[in-house]
Amino acid sequence: MKNIVSKVQRFLKSEDGPTAVEYAIMLALIVIVCLAAIQSVGTNASARFTDISNQLATPTN
Repeated sequence: MKNIVSKVQRFLKSEDGPTAVEYAIMLALIVIVCLAAIQSVGTNASARFTDISNQLATPTN
């Protein structure tokens, strides 16, 4: 019985579980921010290349 009680106390005092959850949440937030930034940069680059293409295709006299 003492063995079970000591294991339960050790489990409740352990910080490995909450720390792993915190790292997982931080990783998920970092991935979301990176994906949003990559999408934004890609959209802006695509728009810029389209503008340049249109300017090059337009004949100037």
